[in-house]
Amino acid sequence: MIEQRGWAVGLLYAAHRVLSGATGGHARVVSYELVAQPIGAGHLSSVREDANTVVRLIAPADMLVGQFPRPAHINQWRWAQGARCYGAVVKGEFAGTIWIQSGCYQEDEVRCDFVMSDAQTVWDFDVYVEPRFRLGRTLGRLWKAVDAQLADQGVRWTFSRISSFNAESLNAHARLGAIRVGRATFLALGRWQAVWSRTSQGRHFSCSFSRRIRIHLTAPPSTSPH
Repeated sequence: MIEQRGWAVGLLYAAHRVLSGATGGHARVVSYELVAQPIGAGHLSSVREDANTVVRLIAPADMLVGQFPRPAHINQWRWAQGARCYGAVVKGEFAGTIWIQSGCYQEDEVRCDFVMSDAQTVWDFDVYVEPRFRLGRTLGRLWKAVDAQLADQGVRWTFSRISSFNAESLNAHARLGAIRVGRATFLALGRWQAVWSRTSQGRHFSCSFSRRIRIHLTAPPSTSPH
């Protein structure tokens, strides 16, 4: 971890492993890199179309929902919050999903809400590809289709959070043009939570037993990723 991410992240990871192991998971360190990925910037132009792959917006009553990797109540809660789900089907088989949230994304791993600055920014989460399709181009085709639809809707950036400990995912997002816009680190001890965040909006520290922190996200300085 130190070789991949440096001393600071390596020490956070070590602290997480020690705390989680000593408390049976009741205490943990959660650290997120906050990134903004440009929409309509052409980073996926090399991904070839495939007549056997269909990407479409999934409605709550769609038959495909029964094959989703998350429990039904989680999916329904997401739709109730206004999230949209795009699904990929390859030769009639469920292949993967990407969820998109406008306005405010309510994180479920820690008590935090990520708030987007305007209608030109969204949040993407729970990007999933079925194991048998992970070695092919399914993820690229799914992302390319979602990118095109978001661009048509006037969206210019999509935000997401990636574990600071996941170098592979961070590198994959970087290849898609993602720009790091901040970090948020949480120390959770049972119901108590402390958080230190750093974004373009400034630095923030808080701790509480029940309050949810709100982290506001603003698109990178460039006026357009195009």
